[in-house]
This record gives sequence, C-alpha cells and structure tokens, in this order.
Amino acid sequence: MEENVTGPGAVIDSRYEILSEIGRGGMSVVYSAEDRLLNRRCAVKEIKRQDGGRQQEVKVQSLIQEANLIRRIHHPAFPQIMDIIESEDTVFIVMDYIEGKSLDKCLEEMGAQPQAVVVNWARQLCEALGYLHTRKPPVIYRDMKPANVMCQPTGQLKLIDFGIAREYKEGHTADTVGLGTRGYAAPEQFGGRGQTDARTDIYGLGVTLYHLVTGRNPSEPPYEIYPIRRWNPELSGRLERILLKCTRQNPAERYQSCQALLYDLERCARACEKDGAYGEKRLCGFLAKMGVSACLFLAGAVFYKTADILAGCWAVGGLLLLFAVLRLLYRR
Repeated sequence: MEENVTGPGAVIDSRYEILSEIGRGGMSVVYSAEDRLLNRRCAVKEIKRQDGGRQQEVKVQSLIQEANLIRRIHHPAFPQIMDIIESEDTVFIVMDYIEGKSLDKCLEEMGAQPQAVVVNWARQLCEALGYLHTRKPPVIYRDMKPANVMCQPTGQLKLIDFGIAREYKEGHTADTVGLGTRGYAAPEQFGGRGQTDARTDIYGLGVTLYHLVTGRNPSEPPYEIYPIRRWNPELSGRLERILLKCTRQNPAERYQSCQALLYDLERCARACEKDGAYGEKRLCGFLAKMGVSACLFLAGAVFYKTADILAGCWAVGGLLLLFAVLRLLYRR
C-alpha cells in the first residue's frame, strides 16, 4: 500500500486509483477515485498522522471514530463507508462519491428556494434524522445546516459530515463538549443546558428550512428566527407554524420526535399541493368566465345598436347582472 498520495495516478491498497483532488481541510484531503475491483467511483479521505503529538493523534482517532459511526448507518440519505485503511503515517477512509451540489451553494446561486421544493427536502431530512434517532443507541447529528446537505441530480438528499455527531448516553445530564455551528445550533449545544437529543436536531432542521425558504442566513444579522411570512407573505401559514415550533428555545416546546414533525410536514405538503392546484383551477375558471362575459357583452352591444332602445337596455342590464354573479362565484 502506498503511504502517501501525491496526486492523480496513485493507487491505494492496490485497488483505489486517485483521479483528482476535490476538497482539502486542516488535516485531511479528499480525492475522487476509481475502485478498480468494483469498477465504480468513490471518494478517498487522506488523513496524515503528522508529528503533532498526542493532540494530533486524538484528532485522527476522532475522524476514525466518525467513519466507524457512519459505517454502522445504512440509509439512502447517508454516504456509505466502503473501507478504512490504516498505516503508520496515514489513514485512508474510502466512501461513496456523492455527485451533486450542497444546499448552501444553491442558496448562493439562486437565493430562497421554492416552497414546494423546501417542503419536499424537509420530509427527506426529517426521515433521515428520524432514522438516526431510532438507532440503538440513538445518534444525534448536531450539525444540520445547508452546507452539510448534498442535493443529487435525482433530487435525493444526502447528509454529510458526521464530525460532531454523537451517540445519546442514558443517564448523562450534559454533553462532554459543546459543539455546533452558530446560528443553526440549538441553545442546549452551548452553555451546559443539558444533553443534546433528538429535539436538538429538530431545532437545527427548523433553522435550515427557514434559511432555505426565506434566503435569510441565521448566522448573519439580525441573528433571529422570524415568522417566515415577515419576509414573504405568500408563504404557507402552516409551514410558518411548523418552523416556529421547531425553533423554540425550550426543547420541551418543540416537536418531541421526528415522527411528530414528519406528520405535520406531510399535511403541509398536501395542503400546498391542494392550494396550488385549486389556485390554478380558480384562475382558469375565472378567465373562462371572463371570456364568456366579453362575448356576451359584444353581442349585447351589437344588439343595442341594431334593435330598439328598450331591448338594448334589457341586454345591457342582463350582462351587468351576469358579471355580478360571476364575480360572486369567483370570490367564493
């Protein structure tokens, strides 16, 4: 096995051929690679065991623990760890190659996302988090934000970066270390307010959805989560209530499980679809009625010019009455 990856053409464990570099962090490099055995694309994270003493080795072991945690997760919303290869100087973590774009890039390029799309994403993410929370022991993700969600060309979402995920420990009153992304992290992730649990991830999901549907970054001024219709009055009141409940400061006031949240999201999705279809139907019906009214009005005008005045008045009066009825029907 080659101990150091220097670029395209290097082969790991006589199996994974490096194609190109796709990412770089403080202590790791991620490459696109080809699995020669399975003839498929993959990603390889290279972690160097530099001469950084005990602190460096603790970081390396933390990344290995993260990989082993992901390895026990089998769900379409998460990348699969294919291999962990260790040597004296380097650790290679081989995982699924995820094609697509992170949701923070979508926000940068297009701003606020369509409500129907965000509700669909919400259902996917809620199911993924619900899966984590029902493991034995439960896994708390703790770092939900647009940058950690990849959208594939098929529309399927994948959650990446389990760097601060942890297993819920029965009997513990607080997390050992407070970690999270400011703006997206729940209050209990900082300041020793108790052990993080499923409700912590529900808070992060609510803030993420708020950012996606409004385009307002919660980690920038005014640093507050407002009702979404403050920014866009056309958004759903039902979705607004869901997000407000997700992002309560007190965990006891939030949804207590992803199952409960998903139930409301499903109802919200059906309501949005119904409202959209009903709105289109009403518009088409109104346009059709207006077309009929216009034709009748023209006919009345012609009749008014060619017949006696009394008949013309009756025709105009009838048209005005018809128009009033049509307006009443449209308002309903």
